[in-house]
Amino acid sequence: MCGIAGIYRLTDEKYTDVRRHLAVMNRIQAHRGPDDEGTWIHPRERGGFAHRRLSIIDLATGAQPMTGSCGNTICYNGEIYNYIELRQELAGYDFRTTSDTEVILAAYRKWGVDCVQRLRGMFAFALWDDSKKTLFCARDRFGIKPFCYATVGDVFYFASEAKALLPFLPAVETDPVSLKEYLVFQFCLEGRTLFKGVRELPPAHRITIRDGAPSIERYWEIYYSLDFDHTPRYFEERLRHLVEDSIRVHVRSDVPVGAYVSGGIDSSVVASVGSRLHAEPDWKAFHGKFSHGAAYDESPYARALAEMKGLSLHEVEIGSGDFVDSIRKVIYHLDYPVAGPGSFPQYHVSRLAAKHRKVVLGGQGGDEVFGGYVRYLIAYFEQCIKGAIEGTLHSGNFIVTYESIIPNLVMLRNYKPLLQEFWREGIFEDLDRRYFRLINRASTLENEIRWREIGDYSPFEAFRAIFNGRNVGKESYLDKMMNFDFKTLLPALLQVEDRMSMAHGLESRVPLLDHPLVEFTATMPSNIKFKDGTLKMVFVNAMRNELPEAILNRKDKMGFPVPLNDWLKKELKEFVNDIFRSRKAKERPCFNSEEILKGISRESQFGRKVWGLLSLELWHQEFQDRQHDFRRLLTDGGGEE
Repeated sequence: MCGIAGIYRLTDEKYTDVRRHLAVMNRIQAHRGPDDEGTWIHPRERGGFAHRRLSIIDLATGAQPMTGSCGNTICYNGEIYNYIELRQELAGYDFRTTSDTEVILAAYRKWGVDCVQRLRGMFAFALWDDSKKTLFCARDRFGIKPFCYATVGDVFYFASEAKALLPFLPAVETDPVSLKEYLVFQFCLEGRTLFKGVRELPPAHRITIRDGAPSIERYWEIYYSLDFDHTPRYFEERLRHLVEDSIRVHVRSDVPVGAYVSGGIDSSVVASVGSRLHAEPDWKAFHGKFSHGAAYDESPYARALAEMKGLSLHEVEIGSGDFVDSIRKVIYHLDYPVAGPGSFPQYHVSRLAAKHRKVVLGGQGGDEVFGGYVRYLIAYFEQCIKGAIEGTLHSGNFIVTYESIIPNLVMLRNYKPLLQEFWREGIFEDLDRRYFRLINRASTLENEIRWREIGDYSPFEAFRAIFNGRNVGKESYLDKMMNFDFKTLLPALLQVEDRMSMAHGLESRVPLLDHPLVEFTATMPSNIKFKDGTLKMVFVNAMRNELPEAILNRKDKMGFPVPLNDWLKKELKEFVNDIFRSRKAKERPCFNSEEILKGISRESQFGRKVWGLLSLELWHQEFQDRQHDFRRLLTDGGGEE
């Protein structure tokens, strides 16, 4: 786990000050790799690579950037979990280290750009092919590891974090299309970022730059090709094997491993299996809780797992004062805000974990892979009502019947505001419009946003293209919903996972995002994953023996709830008022600060409207209002770590 950055001039000319500029990028990303740093300069000084290292595998000889025996050079961030097996397959290569980094160099020499098909793990890397005079970059299948880039004039810049690119931009500005998408989804689509001119290489994509011409292509896709020939028992047994196999390779490390334990199913399964498969005498687990009443406290579930598995549980209690102290750091490390307020407690749990471990396992991805979001239940509930009215409920087109879904509706107890908003305008429309309505967070931003200042772009068509993708069968509503979340929300959540852990020099691994496992779950029919509206049914049944009864019997799925809206009305009222009534905030052309403050009193308990707008304002303050500080780094060599 590291930080990578690079500069490459697209024309055959020297890049002046390449060493100093690479040093600036390395300094900005210093938190990602506290153990070591290095640079490599292109033979003709057209650019170079910069690297910050967090030593996990091959502590002695794994330094980067690394030049292989064939003359190619790589700058890499991540972990290749099958590097031992690949090393055996590549036995003819003259290996000089025991690192997974050199395995990528060897794999590229043998298979070229298709080497990424052989890699099992999380990765983002840039590789200079000296014989072909080609720059080759790739990102893992799920977007676990980041790869941001910008082309300024005739220079291609890349880095693990967008902030390392800001000194080279002509200006730090907001991209209006991305802003509209953020207001709707609280994340951006198709590789866009909130920074104008900065993009992300999408998950499962690679870039090849030869003769000054970048070419981007997808190298992997998830296909929902359903298998109707096997029984639920087969799927459960096969799933159990794949989960255990993934965790087995994910605990490979030359340093001790621990785990996040939220109290939910996903992290509990990962911690339980990990502690069983890894020969660690003192398996440490880490949990964050809020000092704000039982509605926000999942520690009893985390403790139940720790007691069952003999884990050493470390807890951090988080309060409103911690929000004031750390929220600007959270936004700075995120690069740009995404998803919900979970990044704030994640920051604190990661800080706790980093005091004890360099590597932790987490349960990220379980909801998108196994079908765990309560909104899936809401969407199907509406279709059940429609089928009951039209008399088509038992026609064979439904995996969930009106009668069978009723016992699971207790999970909607805390989602009444979402239900009210979902049915406020329209009902029984096309499935894509209904799901868009369910996830659209801009429908209530009527007065807070000056929409004319943003432009006419509508994210719906971009949404619909993903929702109705060719990789998903036409009949499965559940798979369409899951596919959209997998392609869009999951990378946003993985951005939080990466940035909040790396802010403290901590490597976070996500074993539920292993491509053999994910490809298998995509073959499961919806009645296996979601029978009777039971969320994650196949996963729970497969891993039942790993969990205590307290977690198995939960009906109050929480997902690290943050008491932010309670705090905003009381303890944080003065703090948020000062932010939105500042001169800069009032001058933002797209936002009405007074209307935002008025909306706080109307915000529901778990609503994200104010969070989304507060994050945007703090993002403007941390980056756009300080853009001269970033540009000054190129002349004075200073930086913020």
